[in-house]
Amino acid sequence: MGNATNIVWHDSKVTKEDRQILKKHKSAAVWFTGLSGSGKSTLTVAVEKELHQLGVHTYRLDGDNIRFGLNKDLGFSPEDRAENIRRIGEVAKLMVDAGLITLTAFISPYQKDRDKAREIIGEAEFIEVYVKCSLETCENRDPKGLYKKARAGEIKEFTGIDAPYEEPVNPELIIDTEKLSLAESVQTVIHYLLEKGFIPKTN
Repeated sequence: MGNATNIVWHDSKVTKEDRQILKKHKSAAVWFTGLSGSGKSTLTVAVEKELHQLGVHTYRLDGDNIRFGLNKDLGFSPEDRAENIRRIGEVAKLMVDAGLITLTAFISPYQKDRDKAREIIGEAEFIEVYVKCSLETCENRDPKGLYKKARAGEIKEFTGIDAPYEEPVNPELIIDTEKLSLAESVQTVIHYLLEKGFIPKTN
């Protein structure tokens, strides 16, 4: 419970299951992890658009966007990265409770932090997607120019350069963006959600 005292959980009369029935689909957190430049943000944007067109209620949480507000007080030390992911896990849990398919795009480089997010959200509603891409390719893409700055020493503790990235041990999905097109990657995610019953199949 942290530092909070004298607090009591107050249940709602409307449950998560009630919200899912209203929305006509289940809810889950689809947790995209991978190196900077692997294609996480691009993929989540495209998946959300496809889900929206299918009538699925969604929200997308992006690593950079969250650091503009909720997590603007955090840096990139291992401790701050852990807190960053913990907070996102809690936010994603609330959104899953609201009945949404929640897409998160965070490097989330440490396995223990991703495991903690899974624990917070719940095994049944946590879908880890490893957006696989070699460091060399990510560095060649370098859409934000961050690798160049990291190599020049302008950015410290940059994942893949002077901070580690721990590949997922047993993710629900692996999407290799060096081999799959964006359209193929999107359909891989959609197919998984359909097959696992998170979203309804259409005729």
